[in-house]
Amino acid sequence: SPLIGKAAPAFRLPQLHEADKEFSQSDMLGKVWLLNVWASWCESCHVEHPLLVELAKAGTVPIYGLNYKDRRPNGVAWLERFGNPYVLSVFDAQGRTGIDYGVYGVPETYLIDKQGVIRFKQIGPVTPAVLKEKILPLVAKLNANA
Repeated sequence: SPLIGKAAPAFRLPQLHEADKEFSQSDMLGKVWLLNVWASWCESCHVEHPLLVELAKAGTVPIYGLNYKDRRPNGVAWLERFGNPYVLSVFDAQGRTGIDYGVYGVPETYLIDKQGVIRFKQIGPVTPAVLKEKILPLVAKLNANA
């Protein structure tokens, strides 16, 4: 991805569950985190979702969601049905933020460092192998760096 090693594109979007509250990638400066782009209509999102739920329970890295080109009630209902691994999700109804991140299919997941730089991008579902071999070691390395 051309975004690897570059600052995560700026956004300020309404939260999925609380439309009157906003969230920005700049709110996460100083923290290592995952941004997972998902949608209720996305079949592949169903595949990776149980893994994200387990990752969230482990507490290794905070996961934030970007609900992409969805309908708000559908996204909320989907998380209620399948579990919510996200600290929060933002609502990108028109997909403009997704475009800024180079999303061309969901799910996609970005690992962002303490300085707000994208360090890893997973196109398609996160698999147990990708999580174990790439994401978790990089999270540990990034958290160890002051």
